[in-house]
Amino acid sequence: MTGRPRQRRPGAAVLELPPEAPADPAGPATARVTPLGLPAGLLRTARPRQWVKNVLVVAAPAAAGELFARHALTRLALVFALFTAAASAVYLINDARDADADRAHPVKRHRPVAAGQVPVPVAYAAGGALAALVPATAAALCNAATAVLLTAYIAMQLAYCVSLKHVLVVDLVVVSTGFLMRAMVGGLALGIPLSRWFLITTGFGALFMVAAKRYSEAVQMAGKGGATRSLLTEYTTGYLRFVWQLAAGVAVLAYCLWALEEGGAAHTGLLPWRQLSMVAFILAVLRYAVFADRGIAGEPEDVVLRDRALMVIGLLWLAMYGFAVADW
Repeated sequence: MTGRPRQRRPGAAVLELPPEAPADPAGPATARVTPLGLPAGLLRTARPRQWVKNVLVVAAPAAAGELFARHALTRLALVFALFTAAASAVYLINDARDADADRAHPVKRHRPVAAGQVPVPVAYAAGGALAALVPATAAALCNAATAVLLTAYIAMQLAYCVSLKHVLVVDLVVVSTGFLMRAMVGGLALGIPLSRWFLITTGFGALFMVAAKRYSEAVQMAGKGGATRSLLTEYTTGYLRFVWQLAAGVAVLAYCLWALEEGGAAHTGLLPWRQLSMVAFILAVLRYAVFADRGIAGEPEDVVLRDRALMVIGLLWLAMYGFAVADW
């Protein structure tokens, strides 16, 4: 048999193979949008795992002893839902804005917007609708102060997503302020005055946990080629250690001054629970600092839930504080 090509006879049938499908330019991370997949993708983009942080809305009413006042729980449930919607709006807009960059990331490319499960215009539309709806609902069902705080939170977080997360120190302050706003909003919704000690303790306590998390990220990324946050490489571990140590000291000092000042008032309880709660508070800070010092302090909720000793200390503090509020 020779290697000459065979000639096709006139009229002979020709078998043609179907053309190959073009390669997907977005790679394996692209998913087909389906009617059922879109709501699930929007829910995943809203980060349900982060909603636990919004439990801080009960902080101010609990500190003032007004947590179980009439209509307080109903109002706080509404505020929790509003703050969750506000945070979800920011996540949706942030993921839509960063979709192209996330597709090149080994982990973030699986986010619904980057993967194509949620189209970018839909994410923008859903985030924008929530951002507009939350303050309007707060003004109608709560009060003007709550609406103003939620508007300020959304604006600050969007500014963070666009530019502030690239500014040294300011990024730490913005994230810490987000926690502080969560702690403030419950008091504003119920018309409870916020004491200076509450604001100082909460603000610096938040800065302590945020700086500890950044420090842990910096320690874990030391000697590696990249970082999960572009700004992280501009911080030194020594500076971040200084920040979380300073914040922890200020938070402890403010709490002790508050406990001594408030605890000096006449009470009929069996023990000075407010002053005794200082011991549990300091132990909790010291225990959390162990994880910060080792460079393994990630998300605050993960640190608390994985350490039994810290959970026990936290429960003891809650019990002492509850006894102080009830004046037992």
